[in-house]
Amino acid sequence: MPGIGIRTAARILLEVGDGAAFPTPGHLAAYAGIAPVTHRSGTSIRGEHPARGGNKQLKRAFFLAAFASLKDPASRAYHDRKRAEGKKHNAAIICLARRRCDVLFAMLRDKKPYQPRLAT
Repeated sequence: MPGIGIRTAARILLEVGDGAAFPTPGHLAAYAGIAPVTHRSGTSIRGEHPARGGNKQLKRAFFLAAFASLKDPASRAYHDRKRAEGKKHNAAIICLARRRCDVLFAMLRDKKPYQPRLAT
């Protein structure tokens, strides 16, 4: 997958394993700390914020992989689309990291290597 080198892949596989412990990609994202969190207290519900918890090493690996993947045209287009929606750079990178987390989950679940989508 673009942006994931040997060390980053080793860190992700060390933390995630074969992915069998996570039933959905959302569970993996929550474990990594890259899923948005809604703060609630009684009747007060504040908007979604980046999670402060989660596995710090896995979160860092996903963040660095997403940042390094900005050279890939598909990742750059997704990042630019999030920026056009009004998100700041770091928020767009976290969105990209979450998307790549979903792809990684599918790769582990299906036991298939990464195959980029061809442009139509």
